[in-house]
Amino acid sequence: MDVSLIVATRNRSNQLNRCLQAVRAITSQVNWELIIVDNKSSDDTAGCVARFSATAPMPVTYLLEAQPGLGAAHNAGIKAARGEILAFTDDDCYPAPEFVDRVWFAFKNDLALGYVGGRIMLHDSEDLRLTVNESTIPLSFPARSYRQSGDVMGANMAFRRATLDQIGGFDPLFGPGALFNSEDTDAIARASAVGWSGRYCPDIVVSHHHGRRPSDAHEMWKSYSIGRGAYDMKHLLRGQFWWFLRSIYGLRHRYKLNPGLVFWEQIGKLMYLRVYMQKAFERHAFKAGRRSPPFG
Repeated sequence: MDVSLIVATRNRSNQLNRCLQAVRAITSQVNWELIIVDNKSSDDTAGCVARFSATAPMPVTYLLEAQPGLGAAHNAGIKAARGEILAFTDDDCYPAPEFVDRVWFAFKNDLALGYVGGRIMLHDSEDLRLTVNESTIPLSFPARSYRQSGDVMGANMAFRRATLDQIGGFDPLFGPGALFNSEDTDAIARASAVGWSGRYCPDIVVSHHHGRRPSDAHEMWKSYSIGRGAYDMKHLLRGQFWWFLRSIYGLRHRYKLNPGLVFWEQIGKLMYLRVYMQKAFERHAFKAGRRSPPFG
């Protein structure tokens, strides 16, 4: 199998149905499959997928993942996927018909390329202009370079399987539905740190139909800022001090944009530090034989 397209979803069967109709229109010269990960939905998601699968032109695998969070859902999809290249989009996105071929050819002739991001168009002009990247300028990300939020976005990203195997997949603490956002930035940063290069390929296109309005902006920025802070603290604790300083240097620019964002970044740092210390204590207690191992 050449490419696996992984879509995680939770309680958005109507939106998922529209996404799947766009997926149905994909045409490709390579062998590919669709993996749908249901992150414990209580609506008609299972029925929606069953109806689609009955007439789908590509192999479809439907999975249930009870652990909440996009990182955990993506990891479930990775385990089931058979592709050499693993592509990800969201259940509120519409991939272009040539999406799979564009992903495949981005990786085909560059064995050092570990991850790519693609163009994310705003589907509805009345939606908040956020979580999109409509740039048509290709970019390259050298191996072992600092990666920041927005370089690659989870609505349109792909990885070489070997890359995800090497970094251990996504961190289940990150992603919508988990404690922190920024599961996409965290994954590409770890890929960069171990020596994989990356690229932004504007010819890989999805349309993002997220449905958020300007009144939703505050909570979204707050959530992303907490995720950014957690991401920074994680890599500081991993010994990537230079990357941490790079992010601190950027605080002045973000402060000018919105001082509140900087405040929530610090909250995110403290939240991640608390989780890190808790897990370290539990590991120590387990080694001392005082309790069962953390997280099963």
